[in-house]
Amino acid sequence: MVLMAGKLQVESGDGALLDVFSMIDFQPASGAGVMLRGVDGREMLDFYGGHAVALLGYGHPRLLEALQRQARELFFQSNLVPLAVRDRAARALCDFAGPGFDRVFFVNSGAEANENALRIALKATGRNTIVAVEGAFHGRTAAAAAVTWGSTAWNGFPSLPFAVRFVPFDDVDALSKAIDDDVAAVILEPVQGVAGARAMSPEFLSTARQSTRHHGSFLIFDEVQCGMGRTGSPFAVQAMDVTPDILTTAKGLAGGFPAGAVLVPQSVARGIHKGDLGSTFGGGPMACALVEAVIGAITDEGLLENVRRLSTRIYSECIVGPVTAVQGAGFLIGLRTSRPAVDVLRDLRSRGILAGGSADSNIVRLLPPLVLRDIHVDRLIHVLTEIPA
Repeated sequence: MVLMAGKLQVESGDGALLDVFSMIDFQPASGAGVMLRGVDGREMLDFYGGHAVALLGYGHPRLLEALQRQARELFFQSNLVPLAVRDRAARALCDFAGPGFDRVFFVNSGAEANENALRIALKATGRNTIVAVEGAFHGRTAAAAAVTWGSTAWNGFPSLPFAVRFVPFDDVDALSKAIDDDVAAVILEPVQGVAGARAMSPEFLSTARQSTRHHGSFLIFDEVQCGMGRTGSPFAVQAMDVTPDILTTAKGLAGGFPAGAVLVPQSVARGIHKGDLGSTFGGGPMACALVEAVIGAITDEGLLENVRRLSTRIYSECIVGPVTAVQGAGFLIGLRTSRPAVDVLRDLRSRGILAGGSADSNIVRLLPPLVLRDIHVDRLIHVLTEIPA
């Protein structure tokens, strides 16, 4: 791999990685706060946070201190042994999620969290049907891919592990009709990420809650992307006042270290027994130390209020240049553009701002770190005004 005229040029046979990712023309060498510095010296204001993973940006002192301390004390041990840091992280996460969540199962990713959430529901009900929502993205593993919209093009599995019913996004009537006594669970993202930062209506979410209760089904909230403070509340659970039976999270959970979690109330935990779930690396000491540090930073630094205040600015002040509308919730933002998003993204990068695309070809997706400041929002607004409409 070589650098040519500010762009990455990958030569044939240059590397050992499988060529499965479409990469942009920017290679970061270091990061500080919400800024990235490239190998070519360019600086990029990161409004994407590595798919929402860099929740506290780069080089956050609290994360670095926790990482170094835990690495010195105990780098790894499995779930064969109890760990105080694992217990503390689980308690902190339950307290952060609020009433209704009493137990945690730590895993390594969002897909793994969703796999286990679905497994819990299928085993508990003895049923074989899952209801999901069009536009959903729940992961690339077998069960997670089965409930991901459009996954047949890439999932590679010869058959689904269970029956799936997809309902149109935010269609209350279709959702009500899809849930019956054959349904083990409804899985949904309160704010769909990959689809383009689409927030579900309170009516849709409350219907999901009421119908699943009526039919004895589980309600699963996939907050892998919209959780951990991104909506301006700890989870969308609080913002939308609907409590599911199972909550999954990952992405920014450990600020950049691989980590995911399944949260359940005691009523669900009673039905889960030794050997029902397992993970080699899930709940390792390094990940747990960082989970604890991330929650502490969000709470102590007032980052939820920061998200609420700055997202209000973005939603009201960023309809400029090529942006015709703004959608989403908190720092899971979709800028609807008059031109193809891929062109707007290229224009943003040329002016020093990194953002992301989505399944909607006219949506630029913003997933900035929670430590964003007014000066960064000012820069985004200014750059958008420079870009052709």
